[in-house]
Amino acid sequence: MLSNIRIVLVETSHPGNIGAVARAMKNMCMSELYLVTPKIFPSADATSRASGADDILASAVLCDTLQDAIADCQLVIGASARSRTITVPEESPRICAQRLAVEAQDKKIAILFGRENSGLKNHELDLCQTLLTIPSNTAYSSLNIAAAVQVVCYELLVASSEQVAKPELRDVPLASSAQMESFYEHLYQALDEIGFINPDKSTSIMRRLRRVYHRAALDTKELDILRGILKKSTAILHKKYD
Repeated sequence: MLSNIRIVLVETSHPGNIGAVARAMKNMCMSELYLVTPKIFPSADATSRASGADDILASAVLCDTLQDAIADCQLVIGASARSRTITVPEESPRICAQRLAVEAQDKKIAILFGRENSGLKNHELDLCQTLLTIPSNTAYSSLNIAAAVQVVCYELLVASSEQVAKPELRDVPLASSAQMESFYEHLYQALDEIGFINPDKSTSIMRRLRRVYHRAALDTKELDILRGILKKSTAILHKKYD
């Protein structure tokens, strides 16, 4: 279960934090670390702070974009301490870990952690089906990124050792993040062509539509049907005005 869960760090500014995260992961039997455009890596500071978790650093996957880091994942979870204007399902690390103990048996899952000073941006959280929020002192809620990863990985380790239900058997796999992003591009293009999208409101509309389809948890066949509808609809529109 744990091998199907990756920790993704986005634009980490201090290499020592990458090393500390690697140490926290190895403490909790986690090994999949993805790094999206870190400011400095590899680094002696990262190796020093890893304190023996050099294997985690050596196998870390460097990615040019967040989309590359999560392309093959069926479930993406974003760690965030800030409330958002659009309602997104939120879970504590314990509740999230208990759910992932089932989900991660047959799905690839990414848990995203953002920049040390500003976290994940809204367009990055748009890629997530769920937000993960760590309960903390409301008067002082700032957590070091390695401490946040440690809390989450601890809950995952505990949940992995408990007796859990088997995942629902599926004849068709869930759509991956890359497949969903391709669908959203297709959807935006179709909505633009029929004149539904207002440039001033397109971001909020697409963000809400993402939430709808995230909740639906589409499989690949369902996604193919929706894309077929979009393709047929725009083809009819083009034929009408040709």
